[in-house]
Order: sequence, then C-alpha cells, then structure tokens
Amino acid sequence: MSGLPSDRFLFVGFLPARAGARSRALMELADRKETLVVYESPHRLLEALADMRAALGDREAFLCREATKAYEEYRRGTLSALHQELSAREEVKGEVVLVVAGAPAAPEPEPLDDAALRELFAHLSGEGLTRRAAVKEIARRFALPAREVYGRVLGAGEEED
Repeated sequence: MSGLPSDRFLFVGFLPARAGARSRALMELADRKETLVVYESPHRLLEALADMRAALGDREAFLCREATKAYEEYRRGTLSALHQELSAREEVKGEVVLVVAGAPAAPEPEPLDDAALRELFAHLSGEGLTRRAAVKEIARRFALPAREVYGRVLGAGEEED
C-alpha cells in the first residue's frame, strides 16, 4: 500500500522520545538501504518528521493513521511534504505508522564550502549532540577525516571535547 519497496524492510518500532536520542537513532539508520517502518506518537509526529528529514534527507514516505479503523488515513509524499501538511492541522490523533524509503544508492556529495558544514554542525549540535558526536557524524556522512571536519567547522586551535 505504501508504494515503497517491500522486498527488504527494517521494523524500527518507536523512536526515542527525546530529541537528541531520536536524532542519534535516526543517524544510525541513515545508511540503511531497507525501507524503514516506524511507529510514532501523534504528539511527537511533527518533531519526528523534521528529525527524519534532517538525518535521512527528504525521502519519500508513507503515513498510515488509524489503520483498520473508521477514520483511517493514508498519505504519500516526501518527509517535508508530510510535515507541511500535518503542521497545518490543529492536531493529529491516533496511531501512526510511517514507512520511509531506504537510503539512496549514491552517497551524499561533499558540501562545496565550509559554511554548509558549519550549518550542519549547528543543526546537529542543536539536536543535542556533543561537539565530538556532531563532528563524527559529519565525517561519516561525507567520508572526511574527523580532524579535517574539526578544522573546517571549528577553526584552528579549537579543542576536542
């Protein structure tokens, strides 16, 4: 029903409730090629969609709300489109299942400038990651040495924490 590949999928279950832990869990899933199946609370749905987009990119997704019930609802679109549609509502109720496309085959290209790296670093830090964890994640995503990321993001002379 989702329209996403179902030959291989990973049932994730509920993501952590806290933003930092949720971001770390999603970063661990970022490279998984399987379609991801996630349960989410309607109270955390918008935050989870935003965190998924930040960690996974703006992937295709499918939202199923209240499956097998009188008011069931199904929506397809990118993570950002689903977020935009749901944020326009007064509230979202009911049980929610998100099905998210697996990682694309090609790796993410290296950012062209240091400003993009600093912006990503600020986002990851804002999600609760320590400096070290944010730098490690950037290094992993772009296949860069962590020392180079420290230099480009934090500048010369900054200490690792």
